Amino acid sequence: MSGSFHLIRPEVQGLSPYNAGLTLAEVKARHDPPRIAKLGSNENPLGPSSKVDTLAGELRALARHYPDPSGSALAAAIAEAFSLTPGQVILGNGSEDLIAVICRTVLRPGDRVVTLYPSFPLHEDYAAIMGARIERVGLSDDLTIDVDKLVSAVCAPARMVIFSNPMNPVGSWLDPAALARIVDALHPDTLLVVDEAYAEYAAGEDYCSALSLLKGGTRPWIVLRTFSKAYGLAGFRIGFGLVSEPGLRAYLDRARTPFNTNALAQAAACVALGDTDHLARVVALAVSERRRVSERLTAMGLRTAPSKGNFLFVDMGGDDAAVSEKLLRHGVIVKPWRQEGYRSFMRVTVGSREENDHFLEALGAVRVP
Repeated sequence: MSGSFHLIRPEVQGLSPYNAGLTLAEVKARHDPPRIAKLGSNENPLGPSSKVDTLAGELRALARHYPDPSGSALAAAIAEAFSLTPGQVILGNGSEDLIAVICRTVLRPGDRVVTLYPSFPLHEDYAAIMGARIERVGLSDDLTIDVDKLVSAVCAPARMVIFSNPMNPVGSWLDPAALARIVDALHPDTLLVVDEAYAEYAAGEDYCSALSLLKGGTRPWIVLRTFSKAYGLAGFRIGFGLVSEPGLRAYLDRARTPFNTNALAQAAACVALGDTDHLARVVALAVSERRRVSERLTAMGLRTAPSKGNFLFVDMGGDDAAVSEKLLRHGVIVKPWRQEGYRSFMRVTVGSREENDHFLEALGAVRVP
């Protein structure tokens, strides 16, 4: 190893680069298609509430001073929305920032961390950076969560259990009874972290937030949410954590950077949180189009995982990277999944009806022998 590589910790050397997906500019420069459907990053096709536009006149004032380090106004609004205290709310530069903060706060070399697989890669990566041992719980053959295996895994001592519900990238979810089994089975010394980035899209009797099972209990827990998805603020990078008690949040504060969320993002999130009508339109579109696109993919002979997110996990039955590259030539961006055992799958965002039709037409064209 030459140069400065010898300085890099082995935990970091062992990580794969994060696949952030292609930008519109990159696809245009590579293929210059007449139109582009960006369906690789689970962004909201309707964007944020139009009420966010009212902040335009405040940009210079917001830019002048450092932001409120604890985001007091936003934290208070979130606390009210979830019937918690402001001391139980922590803000992050996206919820992924908070995953890193949590791992820095609680994990030590050799600690056992349990997660579902395939996973949101940063659930594993940030834990690995701290030297933790990752234990993966795989899916059932039908691409649903294997609840019995997960229960068995969380019974044993672990420093942390972290998973998405609904799952990213698969879309599968734990129904209320299954989630209750997990919570009841947890070892008492384990920190439970439930990433609910897609919870707004999962409404229905067969889904509940972990918050409904955890509030009022004595075990330590953190529920992660984001404004990037259903609220349409991906470019502003703001997420939040709901924490079991203020003392735990106080320690998390010590491990985060003091100004980890900017003033504009905090203000925009306050506005977005209050526009429940826009949120309802966003969710209704996603649920309707998710069903329609899934049915079309099934009719094309493709296996698609059940999903409660604003995305679908599709088995292409072969090299998904080759199909994804062909789709790019048609102006469609999807995310080929690179985790071992799932390299025939791609994750496709549920976009607008027009974007989804663009994807389906392009997929039909590239799959012609």
